[in-house]
Amino acid sequence: MAGMVPDPETDMLGLIDVQPTFMPGGELPVPEGDAVLPVIARLLEGPFRHAFATQDWHPADHLSFASQHPGRAPYDSVAMPYGPQTLWPDHAVQGSANAALHPALPQGRIEMILRKGFRREVDSYSAFFENDHRTPTGLEGWLRARGVRRLFLAGLATDFCVAWSAEDAARLGFGVVVIEDACRGIGLPLPEGGTTLEAARRRLGGMGVAFLRSEAIG
Repeated sequence: MAGMVPDPETDMLGLIDVQPTFMPGGELPVPEGDAVLPVIARLLEGPFRHAFATQDWHPADHLSFASQHPGRAPYDSVAMPYGPQTLWPDHAVQGSANAALHPALPQGRIEMILRKGFRREVDSYSAFFENDHRTPTGLEGWLRARGVRRLFLAGLATDFCVAWSAEDAARLGFGVVVIEDACRGIGLPLPEGGTTLEAARRRLGGMGVAFLRSEAIG
């Protein structure tokens, strides 16, 4: 896939949760999360003419926050009506500075910003559906109306919001490329062994999602 040139008519760059809350110094820091910024900036100022961004946007009492579950700690898992839910530190709280798109992100080619996770009772990792896998965000319709057929995804975190977005996009029939060096993961340990990062990569690879470094795009 070296030398892949995005088609401005059918390819789009998707930026997943590039927010200070997920970077060092934020409430839910992804290791080296800020390292994605210069890579994404190059992509936005170079090969990609069209992009969208997602923005995690939680009310202060969101039920995915460990603070809303007495006796529970961040990274515990609880049963929610839609299935198991990892509990997180309070993060991406609506209106806070750390919930904004990172100020170092060039926004001239970002044509739509999608806010997700604003419903208190359900978390939202994917850019396409809430975690109940039924409630759509509306992104699919917007992309189809634009004639987009393939998505290049970047952002945070590889094994959660990027992976769930990639999985849903593939299920919906889009071609999907994850730009590896424009993402960073959390890598939580799994009870069965391995990490969430390793599991996400295996799952996505099995669905035909491609992994590519940014220098191969141009």
